[in-house]
Amino acid sequence: MKNTIYFLLAFIFFNACASKSIDSRKENQYLSITLKEAKVFLTAKDTDLRLADMGNQIFEPGKQPLETELSIFINPNKRFQKFVGIGGAITDASAETFAKLPKDKQDELIKAYYSVDGINYSLLRTHIHSCDFSPNSYTYVADGDKELQTFNISHDLEYRIPMMKRAIAEAGGELMTYVSPWSPPAFMKSNGDMLKGGSLLPDYYDSWALYYAKFIQEYEALDIPIWGLTIQNEPMATQRWESCIYTASQERDFVKNHLGPTLQKEGLGDKNIIVWDHNRDLITNRANTILEDPEAAKYVWGTGFHWYETWTGSDPKFENVGKVKESFPDKQLMFTEGCNENFDAAKYQYWPNAERYGKSMINDFNNGTAGWTDWNILLDQTGGPNHVENFCFAPIHGDTRTGELIYTPSYYYIGHFSKFIRPGAQRVSTVASRSTLMATTWCNEDQSMATIVMNESDEEITYKLYVGDQVTNLKIPARAIQTVLY
Repeated sequence: MKNTIYFLLAFIFFNACASKSIDSRKENQYLSITLKEAKVFLTAKDTDLRLADMGNQIFEPGKQPLETELSIFINPNKRFQKFVGIGGAITDASAETFAKLPKDKQDELIKAYYSVDGINYSLLRTHIHSCDFSPNSYTYVADGDKELQTFNISHDLEYRIPMMKRAIAEAGGELMTYVSPWSPPAFMKSNGDMLKGGSLLPDYYDSWALYYAKFIQEYEALDIPIWGLTIQNEPMATQRWESCIYTASQERDFVKNHLGPTLQKEGLGDKNIIVWDHNRDLITNRANTILEDPEAAKYVWGTGFHWYETWTGSDPKFENVGKVKESFPDKQLMFTEGCNENFDAAKYQYWPNAERYGKSMINDFNNGTAGWTDWNILLDQTGGPNHVENFCFAPIHGDTRTGELIYTPSYYYIGHFSKFIRPGAQRVSTVASRSTLMATTWCNEDQSMATIVMNESDEEITYKLYVGDQVTNLKIPARAIQTVLY
């Protein structure tokens, strides 16, 4: 009996050690891979290079890095958040501009964004009834209809839904889609107006929660699956366009007591709810208030944010995003909107507009962001249409007078990420030895890796890219972005 017990203990110990050894080998397998070469793609100012294939670079065994050398260090064993996608918003403005373009240009635009030969967008945002990038304010119900008996999305069938369907088809039949409201109907609000702020009246909390559910159900009945939703676009901004104020506690209580339970009741409990959907400046206060309440947090997928905190004169507060991820590592982060404001047709090719995208995407990803969403994918030659003249830039503009598509540098900068990082990828530890370069790295599910490097300086930079214990020597021109695939 005693010998049997000793045998069993020895067997258990041996198998435990063997299992640990296998796990250890698995954890370290990435450093043992011998890299042969990397392919480099480049976009650079004052050149014709736009996502240009620059050929291959050879990896060789690395030596001790020197302080006199600029290096980027990648540790494939250290992995962080998983990637959900990159994309942009199809708004009324995008869809109406699209409808005015010739058919060949419509086809070109859809392929440019959603095909593997384009920049391969993998997510999409749209709005619940009107926003500023709509021709006018409208809702889906008659005024005063608290019970939503008149709910009808026929408005969207003319332009927006057809364009969304074409995007989904080009993306292979699947495009992660989420939705956002800019304001409840006027009769539900304290100011009696969809514009200029105001707040949701408590008597309409359940009615407004049901409104989201009906919107999702109507879109899904038209074969547009909805992955998730944000509660309110920019809930601390009183805008001259559609807007609605929620304090942190009001948003917490709305999701906890009304929106979350309503979606569950309507069979939509699998929809991913994103809170905040505003700038990085107050993101930590909003996340702390909502996510520290377990009854609210159980309904929440993560926190959304925009990049417009710079209106105060502040630098972008990237570190605030990282602090939210540090505090709530089990919740996700989504960049839900960004665009370059103050449209000016003379600045279609203005390079700092593109660099704003590159800098934001690298820093947001390195601070734990899982997905990144541009604002309008297409606007016209006025930076609209927009019913309150809040004209902005898009990565591509369509001149409805000439039928021309105008590609801005921002389109290509976004493409350096969206074309090469695919849903399910995992971020990998990446550090530059000097502040003159910015970089982020992702490992796709097929184990291919993409490192995106950006040079915001006016000088060409030579650097060494270390991947584990191997290195390749690279150059990046002034004011350029490159993707290194290996």
